[in-house]
Amino acid sequence: MRSIKPRHLRRHPIPRYLSSASTSIQPHITPITSLLIANRGEIALRINKTATRLGIKTTTLYTDPDASSQHAACSPNSIGLGAANGYLDGERIVKLAKQHGIQALHPGYGFLSENSAFARRCEQEGIVFVGPPAQAMADMGDKARSKEIMTKAGVPCVPGYHGSEQGEAELLNYAREIEFPVLLKSVKGGGGKGMRIVMEEGEFLQQLKSARAEARASFGEGGEVMLVEKYIVRPRHVEVQVFADKHGNCVALGERDCSIQRRHQKILEESPAPDLDDVTRLDLWEKARTAALAVGYVGAGTVEFIFDKDTGDFYFMEMNTRLQVEHPVSEMVTGTDLVEWQFRVAAGERLPLTQKDIIDRIAERGAAIEARIYAENPERGFIPDSGTLVHLTTPKTDEDIRIDAGFVQGDTVTEAYDGMIAKLIVRGSDRETAIRKMELALRDYEVVGLSTNIEFLKRLCKSPAFVAGDVETGFIDKWKAELFDPVATPPEVYVQAALGLLTASQPAALAAPHGDTLGFGQSTGRERKFFFKSLDALDAKEGEIVEVSLAQKGTSLFDATVTRTGADAQVFENIVSSPTTSSSLSSAAHSLTTFFPDARIETTVVRDDTNDSNHKITVFQRGAKTELLLARPAWYDKALGVREASASVAAPMPCKILRNEVREGDIVAKGDPLVVIESMKMETVIRSPQDGIIKRLAHKEGDKCKAGTVLVVFEEEGESAGKE
Repeated sequence: MRSIKPRHLRRHPIPRYLSSASTSIQPHITPITSLLIANRGEIALRINKTATRLGIKTTTLYTDPDASSQHAACSPNSIGLGAANGYLDGERIVKLAKQHGIQALHPGYGFLSENSAFARRCEQEGIVFVGPPAQAMADMGDKARSKEIMTKAGVPCVPGYHGSEQGEAELLNYAREIEFPVLLKSVKGGGGKGMRIVMEEGEFLQQLKSARAEARASFGEGGEVMLVEKYIVRPRHVEVQVFADKHGNCVALGERDCSIQRRHQKILEESPAPDLDDVTRLDLWEKARTAALAVGYVGAGTVEFIFDKDTGDFYFMEMNTRLQVEHPVSEMVTGTDLVEWQFRVAAGERLPLTQKDIIDRIAERGAAIEARIYAENPERGFIPDSGTLVHLTTPKTDEDIRIDAGFVQGDTVTEAYDGMIAKLIVRGSDRETAIRKMELALRDYEVVGLSTNIEFLKRLCKSPAFVAGDVETGFIDKWKAELFDPVATPPEVYVQAALGLLTASQPAALAAPHGDTLGFGQSTGRERKFFFKSLDALDAKEGEIVEVSLAQKGTSLFDATVTRTGADAQVFENIVSSPTTSSSLSSAAHSLTTFFPDARIETTVVRDDTNDSNHKITVFQRGAKTELLLARPAWYDKALGVREASASVAAPMPCKILRNEVREGDIVAKGDPLVVIESMKMETVIRSPQDGIIKRLAHKEGDKCKAGTVLVVFEEEGESAGKE
């Protein structure tokens, strides 16, 4: 399929259906003047920003975990909801809106945004629901019902079973008829929750149980009802942003490719979609508009399609009846504010642009990409994380670089909700330029206090396959070796870490055994030694103790020696290093500039003592982040007679135990599943880091655990023999 750049769209005759938006005189409308934002995080801040610009008085909601959040403080009024699940209490939220005389309610995305009963209650109480009609939401929210409507409207759907027979044997039989591989997903699903790919019949029942359990936990009663569909082996996820008003007008604001995913959840979104010819592009837009009009849609919505790379065919997947996380990408390429459109359409106005207007804008404005900044650890299987943002530095923004964020330095990302910290959106004159600008912006991000996917996103932006537009939903697995290729930490990183601690003038950083004065070198200055251990899973020598010796020869003048196990020492003579000041740095961060023999290197060194008694050191250097542990030298424990603790597996994050997959006394191999946990509404399988015998299971199903809590203890070598 030949790829045609978006600017050539203007050379095509505009089909008749693309000029449906009316520009006639607006009818008399009642503007929205007061608004309740029934959501949290960056979307609440985003909605508040547009509402304030339009002169709309806003009220936000918050729960106990969010009491000190940014969105709770962004509006003139905010109301507490109590427990973490308060955002799901529709009746109470409607009551609060009535009680405070609020005219309209914006549900954002997530929580109640696609709950048709909630939308209907707002309508019944005379509250303007900034979203689609309740019936349209109900029709498209039920995945089985939506496919019936789409089939009738002539929108192609993926072959599958969408019926009411939900017994395990019946669903297995339908899967056999469809032929493996198949995709299981909840009729109430979204965001990858309750979704499983089943490659062969032998794993069907296990995957069905897992999908149902996750869907029931995420969507409540009825979430366990499953669809079984043919799994497209090389699929792309392409969706169309649609917008409809109350006067029968509907437009498509371009398409977005959301194929780069993990756990069926999007990581990168871009518009226009790469490697898509104009005929297919316009056909997608038409089918999306057809889908919206078939259910009498009003407001912002996204029609999602699966695109088969092997055949070039596309199929309707579902419609998200809300504004989506990735809507800024469409705003960037169309020059619009879709939240403002939502307010105007909800108030009864007509769409402000015709389809031809939108096509011209897309042709002129180039391409945009959005990266979701998540609290997670991609190098360890994308395990979610939570914690306090000890240090946060973000890229500079302008008309082509935008950040939508719900957190600032000092905030806590809680395990109670989704772990998205921010969205970084960039625009370029073409796709290649947008990718380069994205990678450069990511290099300016500095986050300490929890794990993020920023380093992974940088690698994605430099992946030859991604740059070429060769994307599919299995991209990460396909290019796993390239994206997770181990690298050696440069010796300059260790030197800068030691210099950062030394020049920060923190006595604790120099206390024994972490850098005690161990004597004098041949120079006139005093020698200090530091011992570091790499925490990066992609470090070629993760866990190795690296010794750094610093000898100060004069003011800001040092010799440095880096010693690794089994390798020759690396010596840097006469390096000049001095601290630099910046008002944007946190109290835990120190910036320094060092002139090595062949390079000037600027570095930020951040010490995080909040969660680790061994003192974590994070180094930002040359656009890369390295995590180290300020460690004891290998001889220290031996000299003190400290016995190494029994091997164990700890919880990587705050979580709830869903089930133990092993029993005490079981023999396990490295990689075997040990415990299944739930955190941030996601199931994660904790696997064995080694071969061994299970000595003790520390927790039972339903127990809640803090990060670092021991889950499984292994028998020590020789322990079983000793028992005999």
